[in-house]
Amino acid sequence: MEAKEIAKLAQIASVLEVSGWPKPGNVHRTRNFDDMVFQDFAISAVVIGSTMEEVASQAKEIDDLSKAELGRYIFQAVNETNRWIETNTNLGIMMMCIPIAAAASISDSFDEIQENVGRLMDATTVEDAVNLYDAINVADAGGMGDQDEFDVMSEKAKDELRANNQTMFDVLEISAGWDRLANELTNKMPVCFEIGYPCFSNFWKTSDDVDVINKATVLTFMTILSQIPDTLISRKYGNEVAESVSQKASEILEF
Repeated sequence: MEAKEIAKLAQIASVLEVSGWPKPGNVHRTRNFDDMVFQDFAISAVVIGSTMEEVASQAKEIDDLSKAELGRYIFQAVNETNRWIETNTNLGIMMMCIPIAAAASISDSFDEIQENVGRLMDATTVEDAVNLYDAINVADAGGMGDQDEFDVMSEKAKDELRANNQTMFDVLEISAGWDRLANELTNKMPVCFEIGYPCFSNFWKTSDDVDVINKATVLTFMTILSQIPDTLISRKYGNEVAESVSQKASEILEF
């Protein structure tokens, strides 16, 4: 797949994610938060284009997956977004899209992408971890949880990463037990490829509804939420609330 096409797909995915309506608990086209609005996400989807194309182009040229520089591109995308938007709109999206873009670029078929995501994450470096920490701090991301080891908020964090030879995969693996995004990135993105994509694709292929894109997006969101309790909700409000939200999502899908 060509780098330009991969970049456009990442931008389209970002637009669809925020445009999905109605989407419980999230900003969408008819619901804003006090500190972020629909247009923030739409602008963010536009400004990542050049970075997405760059990471896909570089992945094709390298002879060693450790040279993919996933961390640098996550930081680059978040930093570029920060020039236009004053709040964190896409750190998590970029942590997912950057490895997928690189994997898509080096894959001969769709079926290879998930495996190549795993290979790319396994090959991440200490500098990828340092760049990820920089991206998190630029985004000023909340809800990251507390950890004593290699705490992203520590002033000495980057020195500790280098001294202990901790790669991006290593630091994400530390939090994989309580953070769904970290779990995805260290396990070949099972929710994305084995729940999300099949749900979206199957509805897209079988529905003749004029609003198929929006409905597929919302259905995918609700399907994932019904099966996988949201770890951000867990950290903010506890496991019982997160499980209750998943149960409500299941009930909605039954209608």
